Amino acid sequence: MLNSNYNLMISLKSARVNADMTLVEASEKIGVSKSTLIKWEREPWLVNPMNQSRISEVYHIPIDNIRFKNFKN
Repeated sequence: MLNSNYNLMISLKSARVNADMTLVEASEKIGVSKSTLIKWEREPWLVNPMNQSRISEVYHIPIDNIRFKNFKN
């Protein structure tokens, strides 16, 4: 059993795929160009808080579960 404080984080691209959306579908629903969404999926730390919230709504995934920060391994 997972600890209730455990916060699963997924990438922005994984969130889109999990929502069963293409780049075109997702970008239209979010209100940005396809090229912008591609850039954000590669560099998610560039997404401003307002767009983070919109992405969360469109993908039906809590904002705290989408990785928007720059984590380097």
